[in-house]
Amino acid sequence: MEPITLTTGRLLLRPFAPADAEAVHAACQDPEIPRWTEVPSPYTPEDAREYIEEVCPNGWRDDSSYAFGVFTRDDGRLVGSIALVRLALLRPPERQAELGFWTAKEARGRGYTAEAGGAVVRWAFGHVGVERLLWVAEAGNEGSRAVARKLGFTMEGTLRAMIVHEGTRRDAWSGALLPSDLGMPQETPYLPFSGRGRSAGGAVSGHP
Repeated sequence: MEPITLTTGRLLLRPFAPADAEAVHAACQDPEIPRWTEVPSPYTPEDAREYIEEVCPNGWRDDSSYAFGVFTRDDGRLVGSIALVRLALLRPPERQAELGFWTAKEARGRGYTAEAGGAVVRWAFGHVGVERLLWVAEAGNEGSRAVARKLGFTMEGTLRAMIVHEGTRRDAWSGALLPSDLGMPQETPYLPFSGRGRSAGGAVSGHP
């Protein structure tokens, strides 16, 4: 997919450019970002360069992930990063993706990430063909969960030992958002569980 730009009332969401490396490196010095995300720690200028010049462009090129830098429209200041990552690439009819984000320390508490997330979510449902959007964060990440709830995600529970962080497995919170939650259509009909009927087994990869 060709990289695109999204706009909101206050924000410009665009693919990162080499000139953004210094701002990304500075933002990721905040220990809260590597504490709750997969950002390396310590985060070096080379990490920023590699992410901006290799990881992000490769994601757009092979349709595996779509990363946006989040900037203020009035002064072009970096306030965060948000990405849509495709899931189940070997089973494309599932049309699932995961939403991930971080917010620069100085920009927190102003609603920027929820505003950016709303634009990415609607783009994912309306233009990428996503039919189920997943949010996952380490249990205890109240800030991330608050953003997910503002976006309309339904919390689905705690996943045991889902995340590996600093050499240990951690529990994770998860939530999901469907196009219908936002009043948007989707191609595959959704049949919610009714609580009736009996089961003889579960889904097995590679089998109907």
